[in-house]
Order: sequence, then C-alpha cells, then structure tokens
Amino acid sequence: MKRIIDPGLEELSATLHKMGELAYYAVSTALRECVEDGNAHSKIREISDALVLMADHVEDKAFELIVRFQPVASDLRTIKSYMKIAYDLARFGRYALDMSYTNQKFCGVRNCEAWIISHIKEMGGKTLSMIRLSIDSLRDRNPQLAEKIVQIEEEIDKMYLDFLDEIVRRADTTTRCAVSSILIVRYLERIADHSTYIYKSIIYITTGQKQL
Repeated sequence: MKRIIDPGLEELSATLHKMGELAYYAVSTALRECVEDGNAHSKIREISDALVLMADHVEDKAFELIVRFQPVASDLRTIKSYMKIAYDLARFGRYALDMSYTNQKFCGVRNCEAWIISHIKEMGGKTLSMIRLSIDSLRDRNPQLAEKIVQIEEEIDKMYLDFLDEIVRRADTTTRCAVSSILIVRYLERIADHSTYIYKSIIYITTGQKQL
C-alpha cells in the first residue's frame, strides 16, 4: 500500500536517474571531443546547465516533502541522500564542461603523444564505468554493486598520480599537451571522487551507516 509521501520520493528518484544518464552522456561526449575531434561545447553546456536546474528542483522538492509530510527517519535519510546525490551529478556536468572548455582552448589531447592519449582513454573509461555503477546501484538500491566504485576510484587515483610523475619525467612534452592533459586527468579524478560520494550516499540510504 502506497503512503502519501511515496509519489514524491518516486519523483525524486526518477529525476536522479535522468540526471545520471545526462551526466554520463556529458562526460562521455567531452572525453570523445578531447581525444578525437569535434565541437560539442554548446551541447555540453546545455546539459550542464540543465543538471544544475534539476539539482535545484531536487532540493526544492526535498524540502517540500519534509515540510508537508514530516517523514520518518528512513525516509528523511533517503531525502537527505537524494539531495547530496543530485549535487554530485550536477558536478559531473560541470567537470564535463570544464573538459570541453579545455578542448576549446588547447585542442584537447588528440595531437599529443600516444602515451598521453592512451592514458586518458583508459582513465576516462574507468571514470565512465564509475558513473554507470553509480546510476545502476542507485536505481537498484544495491550496496554490493556500489562497492565496486571504491576499488575503481583507488585505481583512478593511482593513474592520476602516475600521470603527473610521467609528465614531469618526460621533458619533451609540449606545453600545450602538458597543460591540456593535466587538466583533463584532474577533472576525471574529481568525477571519480564524486562517484565515491554517491556510493557513500547509497550505503547510507540502504543501511543507515555513514561511510568515512
């Protein structure tokens, strides 16, 4: 039997799922733009702005549910987590826009050394898998699925630090390629961090336990 708060919670959940798909598209498009070719900056900006508006809607709807229905502890935990997840998904869009802006200014990395392109492709693939895991685990309320995010995040952190070491070691890398690639791997590392924050929110929703 449905409770009167359930339609509101379902609306929040549906909005987050839509945000997740938009965020995934934005990041994947920005990566493809940087590594290959093309100009999707206007489209990515449009998606990023839409994600911010959707995050604001989630926050407004969340406060409405709290005021109208005075939710019990488990529902309040879900509402609070949904607000945090909406912010994290909006950040995905903003970092995708930052990557696209880097492409506009420095022509991405498509003309850089092969090792840079290879590293960013691999790191980008892992980052996209984290976003997909975030979306799927949120949809299914599956903490076991979400736990995979932590392992990948550790791999991305290592790839980020290894990349910085390699850039320093290779004195022949052009300034344009060095600046562009360092910015891109930094944005990917930040997206991975926000994916981990979503994982923590999912654990909190399903178990009531806060992750450090």
